[in-house]
Amino acid sequence: MLESRTAPVKAVDERGSGVGRPSEAGTSPAPTWWVWLAAWPVTAVFILSNAATPLYVLWQREIGFSKGTLTVVFAFYIVGLLGSLLISGVVSDRLGRRTVLLPALALALAACLVFATASTVAALIVARLFTGIAVGAVVSAGMAAVTDVAGPHRKRLAALLASCAMVFGAGLGPLLAGILSETLPAPTVTVFIVEMALLATALLAVLRMPVGRPAAPAKGAWIRVPGVPHGNGVQLTLGIAVFAPGITATSFVLSLGPSLLAGLLGTTSRILAGAMAFVMFLAATGVQFAVQKLPRRTILTAGAVSTTLSMVTLVTTVRTSSVPVLIASALLAGAGQGMGQLGGLSLLNSTVPAQRLAEANAALNVGGYVPAGILPVSAGYLSDAVGLTNGATVFATVLMSLAVIGGLVVVASRRRVPEPA
Repeated sequence: MLESRTAPVKAVDERGSGVGRPSEAGTSPAPTWWVWLAAWPVTAVFILSNAATPLYVLWQREIGFSKGTLTVVFAFYIVGLLGSLLISGVVSDRLGRRTVLLPALALALAACLVFATASTVAALIVARLFTGIAVGAVVSAGMAAVTDVAGPHRKRLAALLASCAMVFGAGLGPLLAGILSETLPAPTVTVFIVEMALLATALLAVLRMPVGRPAAPAKGAWIRVPGVPHGNGVQLTLGIAVFAPGITATSFVLSLGPSLLAGLLGTTSRILAGAMAFVMFLAATGVQFAVQKLPRRTILTAGAVSTTLSMVTLVTTVRTSSVPVLIASALLAGAGQGMGQLGGLSLLNSTVPAQRLAEANAALNVGGYVPAGILPVSAGYLSDAVGLTNGATVFATVLMSLAVIGGLVVVASRRRVPEPA
């Protein structure tokens, strides 16, 4: 939803000192190490976001539930995330980043506790719901906090670190869970104890983070579909056009990648499944550092091409049962999400005022996570009906079409919209 631009607001320090944000004129910018540290809460929460993925096979055996029920458990994560995005961005822009991040981290800690003690499907649903809410808060308030700490002269660095923090954490979670569950006792408990320790350090970082709190009165509804100020709709559209197919591709690998590995290799190794996810998101992280200095629309175009190629290789994978091609598909999917995410965040960071930035981040992620939640789940049910090969082929064809359309939208925009400064 597009809305009128709001007036600039004066910021006050959230800890009550009355000073402006570190990024404001007349104040000293935060050291660069603080910009990196400000991204840590995003990483810590995203480690939790996928940490349970390799463990569901254990819970299925211990608790006893079907693949359909497992889909419901996954769906509650998306429900929590999208519900959080409807409010967390607006609240963060009005009351401050810390006001949103502290409850989000507390909820993530609660999710770890529920996961570690889960003995019913209902407990898994509650844990995934809590996780989704926490993730929704950090992709809006957490990423905006990184930009606040960086200040106006380090917006490219802020977008890079915020984006990489998300994808690196998303990849580290399943790898950590796979290794710990295969090598240590209590496989469904240990990883969440480790994650609670990581979240505790993130909590300390947020408490000391040099971010400001807007002093402007609230305007408009507190719960609404997040949007951007008038004039920024093009930037949001370009970001979603590439980011949505990219994150949908990686969501497919996360959800059905273990099934593909089992079919191709005959293995159910949790370490191997976690390693594939980690390598995919490592590619998403590395490619962002590689392309960070390129024009933003060039980054987005490359992201659309990468996602398109990942779907071509996915079709090849299921038709040839080739493990190397499956890995190539995962790497290309990771690169596609990484570049789509970096390009979208960079466009928003460079054009959206600080008092609407968290809401803009939320809008970008709503546009990405809706298809990322719907299409892979649809592909799973379709695969049950017509077989994994045919289901994956249909999914790849649909997503490849969306990626091509997204790339064409970006290319067409070059003639009409100049690259932001």
